[in-house]
Formats: sequence, C-alpha cells, structure tokens
Amino acid sequence: MKNMKINTVLITIMMVSCVLAGCLGGSEDEVQELAVPSDGNLVIAYAVQDDYENIDENPQLLADYLAEKMNYQVSLYNVDSEGAMIEALRFGNADIAIMDGGAAWVGWQQYDLQVLAADTKSDGRPYYFAHAWVKAGSEMALAHLDDDPYTDPFSLLAGKTSCHTGWLKSAGMLLPMGYLIGHGYANVIGDPNDVETLRNTVLGFFNENASIPESGTPYYGYDGAIKCLSEGAGDVAFAKDSTIESYCNNEDATENEDWCLAMDQYVALPAFGKAPSHPVMYNPTLMDSSKAELVKNTLIGMSSDENATAILANILSTDGIVSTTTDEHLGSYSSSIRNIPGISAYYNGKYSLNATLDPSVDKIRIAFEVKSDYTGDAIDTNPQLLADYLAEALGVEVELYNVESEGAIIEALRFGNADIAFMDGGAAWVGWKDYGLAAMAADMKSDGRTHYDAHAWVKADSDVAAAHLDNDPSTDPFALLAGKTSCHTGWLKSAGMLLPMGYLIGNGYANVVGDANDISSLSATIYEFFNDDASIPESGTPYYGYSGAVKCLSEGAGDVAFAKDSTIASYCDNEDATENEDWCLAMDQYVALPAFGKAPSHPVMYNPDLLDMQSRTVILNALMSLNNEMYVVDYPMMGTTYTGCYDISIHKIDSTSDMNTCGDQIMENVLNTPGLTRVNTQEHLGSYSSLIKNIPGISTYYDTKYEITD
Repeated sequence: MKNMKINTVLITIMMVSCVLAGCLGGSEDEVQELAVPSDGNLVIAYAVQDDYENIDENPQLLADYLAEKMNYQVSLYNVDSEGAMIEALRFGNADIAIMDGGAAWVGWQQYDLQVLAADTKSDGRPYYFAHAWVKAGSEMALAHLDDDPYTDPFSLLAGKTSCHTGWLKSAGMLLPMGYLIGHGYANVIGDPNDVETLRNTVLGFFNENASIPESGTPYYGYDGAIKCLSEGAGDVAFAKDSTIESYCNNEDATENEDWCLAMDQYVALPAFGKAPSHPVMYNPTLMDSSKAELVKNTLIGMSSDENATAILANILSTDGIVSTTTDEHLGSYSSSIRNIPGISAYYNGKYSLNATLDPSVDKIRIAFEVKSDYTGDAIDTNPQLLADYLAEALGVEVELYNVESEGAIIEALRFGNADIAFMDGGAAWVGWKDYGLAAMAADMKSDGRTHYDAHAWVKADSDVAAAHLDNDPSTDPFALLAGKTSCHTGWLKSAGMLLPMGYLIGNGYANVVGDANDISSLSATIYEFFNDDASIPESGTPYYGYSGAVKCLSEGAGDVAFAKDSTIASYCDNEDATENEDWCLAMDQYVALPAFGKAPSHPVMYNPDLLDMQSRTVILNALMSLNNEMYVVDYPMMGTTYTGCYDISIHKIDSTSDMNTCGDQIMENVLNTPGLTRVNTQEHLGSYSSLIKNIPGISTYYDTKYEITD
C-alpha cells in the first residue's frame, strides 16, 4: 500500500510536469493561456498622439508589456491634460495615471487619489531637494554655518534681492515661497485666493528688484537663477540641489558656464523640501489593494527587465520606477505648496477642475488683557470693540482670550489657545526665537515709525564726540567709551541698557564678566567696561528713565547717556522753551553716536504652525483696514457736510455707527497707536535680536520673568 501511494504521487507529478512543458500537445502559447487564465483589466490614462514617427515612443508598447506580464487586458484611456487624468481616476474611467507633482497634489488633496509608485531622476531618486543658494561670504551663509541658534539664515533673506527660475516654478518659487510663508517669514500681501498675490508677496518680502524672469530672458531657468547670483544681480538663488554641480563642476572644466564662480563660493541653505518626480496615481476607492500591489510590483520590476529598459527610457523618460507612498512622495511638497496664495484655485483653473474650499477657521481668538468692566471714560478702551470690528470684517466669530501677562500671551499662542496677540518687543523676541512665533503687523509710534533707534549721547566737547565727527576711520568712538561713567535709564531697559550693552558685547568692546547664563553678570560687565560709578538707577531716583539718563549726562554725573533718538529733542528742544527741563544744555552740546539698533514697537504675533496662510492673510488684511477709517465731524462732501466714520478706501461715510467703532478710534483708544503696518519678523525684530542675544542669561531671564515652562 505504501508503494502504491508513492507511485500515485510520482505519476501525478509527471502529468503536471508534462502539462507545463507542453507534453499533451498544442502550442506553448495555448498551454500558457490554459494554465494562467486572464485575471482582469487595467486602464491607463495617457495622452496618446494620432501617430508616432518614432515607433519606440508609442505608449501602446507599455500597455502591451504590462498585459504580457500581468496577463491583464490593458488599454489606454486617451487624455489631453493633467486635469483630464485627475478626472479619469476620480470617476473610474482609468485605473492609473502618471502625472506631474502639481496635478498629483491636487488629486490627493481634493479627491484623495493616492501614490502607487514614482519614476526616478537620473540619480535614482524620485525627488530633488529645493534650496536657497547664497555666496559664501554673505550674512546668510555665515548665519547658516555658525552653529548659533539665534542666527537664522532664512530670516536674513528679508529685503535681499532674490533670483527665481521663473513664475510658479517648483524649486525656483513655489517651494521656497511656500516655506517662507508657511513658517512665518513672509506675509501674504493681497487676496489669499489669488495666485497673482504671490508676486506682491515675493516683492514685499525680498525687494522690488527680485528677478522673476520670463522664458528666453538671461536669468530664466535653473542656470539663469544661479547666473543671477553669480553675476551679483541677486543675493540668493532658488534652485535644486544638483544645479550648481551640473553647471559649474563638470569633469571637463571647459563644459562649465563662463559665469561660474569657484564651487566653494556657493553655499546651500537647508532644503525647503522635496520636489517630487512623476508619481503613478490611482483611486483607492475604485481599485482594490491586490490589484494595486500587482500593478506596482510589475512597474517596479521593469528596471530589472532588459526588455523593458527601452520602454522606460523612450516612453516614460526615466531609468526606473520605485515604490513609495503618498505622504513620503508628496508630503514635503504639500507642506510648502499649500501656503501659496490661491494655489488651489490656480490649479483648479489650470486643470479645468470644479472645486470649492470651505473657510479654514470659524473663530478667531485674540489674546488680550481684559478688565472686569469698562464704564465711564474707559468704555472706549474696551478691546471688545476691536473684536467686533474684526468679526464684521472677517465674517466669523472673534473672541477675546483673557491673559494677565506677556508670558501668558506666549503660552496662549504656543499651545493654540489664541490665534493672534499684541506683544511688547522683549516677549515677542522670546516667542520668536524660543517658540517659533512670527510677526504679521506692528503698531506705529507717533512719528509713523515702527521702532525707535537706541543711541549713546555724549557732550560735544568730549573725546568720544571728536572721534565720531573727525571722519578718521582709525578713531573709534565706541572704543573710547571704555572707562567712562555711563548713565543708563534703569536695569534691563531696552534703549538704556540691553541694546547698547548687546552691541558693545557683540562687537567685542566689552567682555562678559561672570556666568554667561546669568543675567546678574550684566551689572558686573557694565562696571568692568565703564567704571564703578556707572549709573543704573532704580525707579523714583533722580537719574531714572530717559530724562534721568540725559540729566545725568547734562549735570556732569556721567560721560555718556543711553537713550532713544528722540529723547533730547523731547526734553530740551520744545517750541515753547519754558517747557524744556531746567537741566538742559543747548542742543548743539549733545552729540549722538551711530545708532546701536532698533527697539521695536508692539508687533502682532501668531503661531505659523497653527494658523494657516488663508486665515492669517485675511486677519492681516482686516487689521490693515483699520487704517482706512477716520472719524470726521462736519466733513464736506458733494455739496454737504457729514459726521461719521469715513472710509478713505471707498470714500463713504457711515453716519449711524458709534464713534468708538471707527477704525482710527479703535487704534487710538484700544491699541494706543495712530496706525498699524505690515511687517515680517526679521524686519521688525531682527536688529533688536542681533543685539539682545548677546546679553548674558537673557533667555533664562525672560523665561523666568514670563513664567514659561517647557
């Protein structure tokens, strides 16, 4: 019985072997058909030409190859655009499509199409990195390479001249601008739903000389952008990671472009993100996972099949296809491109898609210190007036989030309990450098500026003044301050201590004495650099404050006073001389040394990780509209007079609303400013930051002062 069983098994194996080998008659193809029956259909969305002069470029070859390998019925679904590909996958007219990154992103975001695989670039990667390229000696390069957490190369791009590859190019514009907007470096200027707004945003963040070239002009494309940088027409070029290598570092040096600098003269800042290669997209709601897996594996296997290499090269323009996922392939690209104003609407128009987007938020929260009641004369100072104004302008609910300190404001923005807040300069700096908060606007001072300059004031007959005025570069007035008696406005005051000492320490005039992480070391540093008689007054003493510091200088108690630019004029140069202080000297007896830096006004801060581009832009536009309203009394217009809130942008007067609801009144009474203006963080806080970071223990001091915990 045992032998019979063995024989039966052997006979069975032989019969199966004969069938597979064609022993039972018939052609090999007929046997193969019987052995592996057809499993299904596959439709590829593809732009098919009427005829192909080069037969090797006919996509039918791809279809035939996949049909043979998968034993599927494979057909081509002819499309004439990327948008048609999206629609074909969306409605089930096709199973897969190979499309560009922009179309794939739209398909993913709006219709949940997914990435099955992706083709590779010449170096085998399914992406390239987008970088900002700068010259080696630039402040951006130094900030990138100095290992100092308080120097941010991307912030320093503000105000520079940028070299882009062209309008709406991925590495040359969309990825860098999406990154800069998304991380709060740049504010969108204009309509957040119009892609043309990006042009104003570029020019606003960089400068009016930014190069946004058209095709055929000298600075167009990857090589054009680097040429723009190399020739000194711009300060930063946006291109992909391999750009400079390909144009300026060829094995045969004669193939390098004549505008190329030495390779060590170019520095790439950290990558903005990945620009994806062409992904193979599919609709997971219409194609099951087993079929998707078979298609993917067959496509990936083409690179190792010598019969498929020509198809990859001639039809798909790639060396191979690799496995990837939607998040892996499009995630980095998406995190930047979604911040481009109007990009979804632009792509919908470009691809002829119909889609609407819901508002991004339904409530805006403002961190503000709110009193228990506002009655009598204080009624006009109620911040609810600001909230109501913004609610009407935005069409969403605006709520006040009550805070009791600057530290509480930082925490509210940091953890998403509030969307925007008005903060003082010190708290804003901590929020920016330690927690990634960003500025979108700032209030103005009485003279229309968003800052004041901090100066050292000396007497005209001093050696310090002489060194400043002698036009001799070898005489340094700041060096001559060593050993003098200094008059400060008070302990840790901005113009009176932090900015001048930050400058003197940062520029190597003064050395920190004591623990570099302890704020108390600052007093020892002051006494060491100046002398033991340095005036660091307390509140209520004769030399406290701006007037006190200049009084200290004027009376001869000190040799140098630290104060803001307008201090002496406000105390000693009034139109009515009787209003001048009795300690004032003649105005020509005071000399201001070059400014240390700018002390910022109160910025409007937000968290770029939590407040999306759309929301922050409409909030900023609403805040700016406060400047357009002024309350007028008996204002002449069209032959009559009006009293009410005059909107200068549309030349209309609202005669029915209360006076305290008008924009200029809200700014004056609630925000204590004559106006608001757009700013970016570097522009507003950069000068302040470059000095204050040099103060020993300043971050620890502010964290303790504001009761911030990690």
